[in-house]
Amino acid sequence: MAQDSFDLVVVGGGPGGYVAAIRAAQLGMTTAVVEREHLGGICLNWGCIPTKALLRSAEVIHLMKHAEEFGLKADNISFDTKKVVERSRKVAGRLSKGVGHLLKKNKVTVIDGEGRLVGNGKVAVAKDGKDVTTLTAKHTILATGARARDLPSIKADGKTIWSYREAMVPEAMPKSILVIGSGAIGIEFASFYREMGAEVTVVEVVDRILPAEDIEIAQIAHKAFEKQGMTIMTGAKVSAVRSSTSGAKVDVEDSKGKTLTLDVEKVILAVGIMGNVENIGLEGTKVVVDRGHVVVNEWLETGEPGVYAIGDLVGPPWLAHKASHEGVICVEKIAGLEHVEPLNTANIPGCTYCSPQIASIGMSEAAAKEAGHEIRLGRFPFMGNGKAIALGDDRGLVKTVFDAKTGELLGAHMVGAEVTELIQGYAVAKTLETTEAELMHTVFPHPTLSEMMHEAVLAAYDRAIHF
Repeated sequence: MAQDSFDLVVVGGGPGGYVAAIRAAQLGMTTAVVEREHLGGICLNWGCIPTKALLRSAEVIHLMKHAEEFGLKADNISFDTKKVVERSRKVAGRLSKGVGHLLKKNKVTVIDGEGRLVGNGKVAVAKDGKDVTTLTAKHTILATGARARDLPSIKADGKTIWSYREAMVPEAMPKSILVIGSGAIGIEFASFYREMGAEVTVVEVVDRILPAEDIEIAQIAHKAFEKQGMTIMTGAKVSAVRSSTSGAKVDVEDSKGKTLTLDVEKVILAVGIMGNVENIGLEGTKVVVDRGHVVVNEWLETGEPGVYAIGDLVGPPWLAHKASHEGVICVEKIAGLEHVEPLNTANIPGCTYCSPQIASIGMSEAAAKEAGHEIRLGRFPFMGNGKAIALGDDRGLVKTVFDAKTGELLGAHMVGAEVTELIQGYAVAKTLETTEAELMHTVFPHPTLSEMMHEAVLAAYDRAIHF
């Protein structure tokens, strides 16, 4: 290597790491990124992006199946699993190359290998078990991400029991699947495979699906999934998975304590993630690890001077956009910029790209009440919106939660077509500390789905026009 000393070394080239590196370069820092596999990390290569490509194929085939409703004809509808997967991988590959181009454009040095702290501001890099180089840096950001969590008695084997990686690249479309876990990852895979024709069962240990979402929104989604033919078991747990001639026999203890044995071709394990804290040199440092995640302060500083951590490595919410924003905050604080604001997790939107889509930001109705707020709720259904009816998809609801005394927008929750694109409007409103008054006076274009956002605000104050 021509250079081994930098202002900043970032270990991990995912959405947190590469964004931090680019921002640092913009601020005049000499910067290097150490990445062991693919630039863009899990999100771009094995998560956010390729799953959306798969789900897009599912959306298209859904429309083809319902062509007659639009006055169209589509006969003998079928698909090629190999080509569906190939498209998804091409999308991921294209964007990974794009990240490489951005880093090169910003003169960020990229080093292929695994980085680990070795003390005194040094990061050792190894590849395939062999030392590559040792870098020296004034500051080091750990952005090593996270991996899928196994259950104590059930572990992904890549054959019958899949993690997200295997679920993303099926060689053939399975006829039946059982998904363990109903968070965003589990529900997205359940939605994709059901639309592609598989019999899908979802098992969730708590008493409802989508535990992170507003209860009312989760209930609407639950009904929609069951209408699509999914079997959903809440308050249930998988006690054993055994190989069988057809794939797997799965023992499930239902909410009444009765054990059922289900025959399925594949099992998808989607029970959360854990930080990649191993083999990065934390031993002997003052970095604290709590329940599989690195502990940081509001500026992403660890207990070790000059060492920072961002993204999934530091815990929830496990979202790519959260990681990217943390990278920017961390770097700007290191650079000494004025007016750097710590991250307010209440202003981070979350999205689940199932069908129907789900998006939310801030407090749910229950959380707002638990926090002691006197609240006003606004609801507006998709069936009252002209654009939704024209799209042929009028399932869904937009829900707002306001503080009754101050008019502060505490939260917003949506289920329905394209809500993952709409939620950003409420994210901007929360960041600007907008009250109901400004939102009421905002002019929303017609005909759009976004009009429901306006109506849901009006509804909270008994002023809804179209419902």
